[in-house]
Amino acid sequence: MAPPSRRCLLLIGALGVFAFDHFTQGQKNSTLIFTRENTIRNCSCSADIQDCDYSLANLMCSCKTVLPFAIERTSYNGHLTIWFTDTTALGRLLNFTLVRDLKLSLCSSNTLPTEYLAICGLERLRINSEAKHPSPEQSLLIHSGGDKDSNSKEKPVSLHKDWQTCMYISFLDMALFNRDSSLKSYSIENIASIANDFPDFSYFKTFPMSSNKSYVVTVIY
Repeated sequence: MAPPSRRCLLLIGALGVFAFDHFTQGQKNSTLIFTRENTIRNCSCSADIQDCDYSLANLMCSCKTVLPFAIERTSYNGHLTIWFTDTTALGRLLNFTLVRDLKLSLCSSNTLPTEYLAICGLERLRINSEAKHPSPEQSLLIHSGGDKDSNSKEKPVSLHKDWQTCMYISFLDMALFNRDSSLKSYSIENIASIANDFPDFSYFKTFPMSSNKSYVVTVIY
C-alpha cells in the first residue's frame, strides 16, 4: 500500500487539532477552592474530586495559591465548591459574594459558631460534613432563576461585581454543620430594608444597601 501523501497527512493533522479543540471547549470546568493551614487554593477542575482529597485536587486540577489579604469580591456563575475547616477563611470567600450553585464541605471535626454568611443570588446549595457527621450529602433548591415572568425587564439575578444589584440574599447559619438534622430554609419576600428588618445582622448597618429595591431574603439553617 502506498504511503499517504503529504496533503493527506496535513488534512488528518488539522482534523485532529480541530477535534481536540472542540472537545476541550465542550468540557465544563468547575471552580474548587479549599483552605488549609492559612493557605487558600483556587482550582479549576474538569472532573469532580472527592471531598477533602487535597492531594488529588492538586494533581487533577489547575490550582494556584491565593493570599488571604489578596482575595477580591467576585461572582461565580457556574458551580463553586469550597472545602473549609473554619468560618474565618470561608467568610472572606463568601460574604457578599454572588454565587448561583454552591457546595460546602467541612473538612474537619471543628465545632462551628452560630455565624451567618450573606450570599447573593444563591439558587442551589449542597453541604457535606462527612468529617463530623458521616451522612449523605444534602441538597437544597432555594429558588430558580426562571421564576420571574419572562416578560419582566428586571432579571432575578444580576451577576455584577456590585452585589447590591442582586434581589436574592441568603443568610447561611454555619452552626448547621454541627447538627445531623435535615437542611432547612424559609424565605421572606418584599424586604425593603434588610438593616431594619434583620437587626441581628449588624454588618448591614455599615454596608450600603440600595433604597429603591425589594429583596427576597432566605434564611438557611
